[in-house]
Amino acid sequence: MSSNQQGAKFSPAPGLAEFYAGLAKAESELLPGGRPHITEVRRIAEAARKTWTKGGPVMHRVADTTVETPHGAVRVRIFYPDDAERKPVLVYLHGGGWTIFSLETHDRIMREYAARANVAVVGVDYSLSPEAKFPVALEQSVAVIRWLFENGNSLGLDPTRLSVGGDSAGGNLSIAAGLMLRDQGFSSMLHAMVLNYSVFDRDFTRQSYQRFGGGDMILNIDEMRGFWDNYLPDAKARENPYAVPILADLRGLPPCFMAITEADVLHDENVEMTLRLQAAGVPVKSVVYDGTAHSFLEAVSIAEVSRKALSDGSHWLSEILRR
Repeated sequence: MSSNQQGAKFSPAPGLAEFYAGLAKAESELLPGGRPHITEVRRIAEAARKTWTKGGPVMHRVADTTVETPHGAVRVRIFYPDDAERKPVLVYLHGGGWTIFSLETHDRIMREYAARANVAVVGVDYSLSPEAKFPVALEQSVAVIRWLFENGNSLGLDPTRLSVGGDSAGGNLSIAAGLMLRDQGFSSMLHAMVLNYSVFDRDFTRQSYQRFGGGDMILNIDEMRGFWDNYLPDAKARENPYAVPILADLRGLPPCFMAITEADVLHDENVEMTLRLQAAGVPVKSVVYDGTAHSFLEAVSIAEVSRKALSDGSHWLSEILRR
């Protein structure tokens, strides 16, 4: 991965070239002929990432449960890094274009945050598109956050120290959850947001789409078009700020940590969202990680830049939740 359709050069940070090549190789070996059904695509994406979810922090306890939401019961997984009671909480929403990935693909990332930030991490197995269109996944995620606020004490958690975070489409759902809770009158429920190379806009004319949208990148323009088509039910939803947060009034949101990739179709909208949040009076710490492309946190087992980004976000989150 060194160039794209417009000839922009990208030199991956140490470890990342191996990670991206390994993913591509695994997916090509698993990919059947023809056009696989979405369930097969999900199976392949999960299988290709098994290598990268191994190892890492060992949790004191991991518990699965279900939460009732307006769109049916949702599975959640709680990672407890130690046996301390009343742990601060990070609700983590996995990426995958609202279409693929799962609690299993992001197991390592969630354990890393739990150990590094010394928080309980709650992963949400929200419903995927295209079967479940906007706003199903968002409303399920908000329902889980509200459930934790109401029931956290019985789970050994501190409901007064809730945060939300995610990567890619999970970052989109995270900031949208913050917006929805604010608009429902619960602006004080969340104390922080961790937004990793997130989706905030569907403007495919941005320069970063033109520079890094070629087929040799881990996330390209055609994939993002497909993800948006899967997620949005109609043209009207394209103007909904809960779906496209770059359009939102951002005032009143909690402090944000933003991990931004260098060579990513989403780079420009992340930079713009940083500026928009700051203009709205939201405290933001934003870091562009050189030599990175989309999904780089998954390479934590071999890439120092991935470890640094996870540590940066975890340290920031720990400081916020302990104030």
